[in-house]
Amino acid sequence: MTQIHPTAVIAPGAELADDVAVGAFAYIGPEVTIGSGTIVYHHASVDGNTSIGEKNAIFPYAMIGGQTQDLKYKGGSPGLHIGDRNIFREYVTIHTATEEGNCTRVGNDNAILAYAHVAHDCVIGNHVVISSLSALAGHVVLGNYVNIAWNSGVHQFCHIGDYAMLAGSSKAVMDILPFMIAEGLPARTRAFNKIALERNGFSPERIDTVKDIFRIIFHSRGNRAMAFETLRRQEDQDPELYQLVLEGIQRAQRGFC
Repeated sequence: MTQIHPTAVIAPGAELADDVAVGAFAYIGPEVTIGSGTIVYHHASVDGNTSIGEKNAIFPYAMIGGQTQDLKYKGGSPGLHIGDRNIFREYVTIHTATEEGNCTRVGNDNAILAYAHVAHDCVIGNHVVISSLSALAGHVVLGNYVNIAWNSGVHQFCHIGDYAMLAGSSKAVMDILPFMIAEGLPARTRAFNKIALERNGFSPERIDTVKDIFRIIFHSRGNRAMAFETLRRQEDQDPELYQLVLEGIQRAQRGFC
């Protein structure tokens, strides 16, 4: 049975799976859909054109599906789509998209910690950690297994690649390539993310390949185009790894850290 505290407000039109739990003084808006096993703790709010999958946890005072803060918003019902098994800690805010027909998107198995903010039209992959007091501006894209450390910010339209990390109290104003660690104000790439690769089962040989990629891009003489061509010539060594990085370089219209 759905467990809804008598003080919670469930607006007419909201759709909740049979075993959803909603705590005291929580609010669920009229366009919200919530999947099986999800818990909305006391004083949390879920609003907007928001679809939430299964086994998510929304902690007290979080605001999920708030209206975009983008001043270009002209009305309508842009969306927010959230997958499964995500954790949204206290005072997290995640906003819907700005334009009708678009969605802010959050994948699966992510942990978004207290006071973090995800703005309109962001796309978050899977197994991402966004630490407390960090913020993503509009249209930011995070790949899989990304780590945004405490009190860091990401500029609009930046893309952070798979297994990359933005270190604590840093500001990313350009893309961060897959597998890299960026730090500073503004952030610069300092190293490759060896610990993340080890934790996620990369073999020593593949970790050495990422190390070579890092050296080619950031520690060889020559410009970005020369590094790109060197990577292309070596791509057959590990097509999956090289392709992630090559695509990241090509995508970085504003440059990369």
